[in-house]
Parts: sequence; structure tokens; C-alpha cells
Amino acid sequence: MMNTRRNTRITRNTAAAAAALLLTAPAMGGAPDRAAEGREIAQQFGAELRAELQGAMSEGGPLAAVRVCNEEAPRIAREAAQRTGAEVGRTSTRLRNPDNRPDAHERRVLAEFEEAVASGDLDNPPERLETLPDGRVRYMRGIIVGPPCLVCHGQALAPPVAEVIDARYPDDEARGYALGDLRGAFTITWPAD
Repeated sequence: MMNTRRNTRITRNTAAAAAALLLTAPAMGGAPDRAAEGREIAQQFGAELRAELQGAMSEGGPLAAVRVCNEEAPRIAREAAQRTGAEVGRTSTRLRNPDNRPDAHERRVLAEFEEAVASGDLDNPPERLETLPDGRVRYMRGIIVGPPCLVCHGQALAPPVAEVIDARYPDDEARGYALGDLRGAFTITWPAD
């Protein structure tokens, strides 16, 4: 939906014609460019989480990486929220952590992201910026499965990794991914003005 009051425009990811739409509200009169801000927050969150995961993998292997996603990812999100004034987190349609359950809007966008990823090669993860019915502004950026993700989210987990995940997340649905799949999305939501 376009919100003409905010002069919203639609652009397409040129990497794939069927890619998810990015709805942006251009910065005017000092208004923040939420698309650029959201992209930066998501990239920083992803980079910080990746660094933590790589450090844990180097020091303690995949079992230490499970602890990072369980304990450090929420801390990274809280710190990003404190810095930016936005709610910051991750979500997916195949949950590992039930605290990351998507709301109706996030589920719809994740389904569109899945279609975009399945339609062809993307130069960048799909992304979306929308003004929600309650006036909040939400940016979402897809998380694509890379080689390190497969250790804990792939189709065949090592038994010790599976045991630790089962102990921490008894209802885990976040397995069976292949390289290049959509794992989920970063989600950044600013309060209504």
C-alpha cells in the first residue's frame, strides 16, 4: 500500500524483476531517510552478530556459536534499539527462538521475500520499508543463508550440535536450510510520529 501523505514511492530491486518491493519515504524537510537508516542498522546488527559468531566458532566451535545466538543476539538487538530509538530484532517463518515470532505484517513480508529469493539471484538481500496502519515505520531486510549458517541451520547437523539446540530450543523449526535460502529478516520498527 502506498501512503501518499508521506510521499511514498515504489522501487524494484534491479537484480531480479520479481524481487520484493522496497517502499521508501524520501527524506524531505529534515525528515529521516528511514530506508537508509534501517539498512545501516540491519547491516551493523548483522556485522556485529557475525563477528561474535566467528569468534565463538574459533574459540569453541559450533556449540559456542549456539550460545551466541541464544544470549548475544538479543543483547546486540537491545543495544541497537537503545542507540537508534527503534525496536530492533530478527524474525523468521521457521523459528528457533519463539521470542522472534513474526507479527502479521512480518509474516506477509517474509513470504514475499521467500518468493523473491526463490525467483532468482539477488545482488542484495530483499528489503522493505512501510508505514504500518498504526503509524509506526518498519524496515525489513532479508537474511540469506551463508556457509557458516549451515553448521546450525543446515540439513545435517552434527549430533552434539543438534543435542545442544534441542536442549535450548525444544520446538526448533530452523533446520534444513540450504545455501542461499532465506533464513529470515532483520526487522527495525520506529514509533509513530
